[in-house]
Amino acid sequence: MLNTSMPTMLDEAYRLLFEAFGPQHWWPGETPFEVIVGAVLTQNTNWRNVERAIDNLRQADLLEPRPLYEVPVEELEELIQPAGYFRVKARRLRSLLEFIIEQFDGSLDEMFRTELSELRRRLLDVHGIGPETADSILLYAGGLPSFVVDAYTHRVFARHGWIDFDADYHRIQEYAQDELPQDVRMYNEFHALLVRVGKDFCRKSKPKCEECPLREMLPNGGPLAPDF
Repeated sequence: MLNTSMPTMLDEAYRLLFEAFGPQHWWPGETPFEVIVGAVLTQNTNWRNVERAIDNLRQADLLEPRPLYEVPVEELEELIQPAGYFRVKARRLRSLLEFIIEQFDGSLDEMFRTELSELRRRLLDVHGIGPETADSILLYAGGLPSFVVDAYTHRVFARHGWIDFDADYHRIQEYAQDELPQDVRMYNEFHALLVRVGKDFCRKSKPKCEECPLREMLPNGGPLAPDF
């Protein structure tokens, strides 16, 4: 953690985005376990579909680790079908639930008491849990300072010249955590704000740089690789 008391480039980006958009109220979820389920179901789909799947689980009274784990896989697939790729996601959910139950007796409190780097390593060993999903679980469900990187983060950072275009997930996360205070609330809000600016302005094609809250932070020649 290299951040000092002096404001950094990312501190300024966060300030501009927060002033423009305000709090984003992420992650949508009534309980930590619901957030965990949502982090798996949101892979390769939009949040509306995830909400429909979670609503099915809620109506079936299955938003607890052990009851959900005990559901036959065919029933689980049917319940989460609105989220898409339901067979793949059912297997991934089952693997994660098995991890929570076997390693922590189904207790999320116990799981999140595990040292952060150790828990992250163990989550990444679970079938179907990649870095973005693991960090979403740690940050949004566990309240732990693990910065979430996604395609929007990569695009915004690269176009402004803050990272190389070929930077991998680990390098981008390392950069963000070095530049920012180790603040769970800021990590939470900044990730949501980057998604907002990525969707509304820093689009994959035809970015709206002239209207973007971060326009003053662009390189002199404009955005780098605008179709990135």
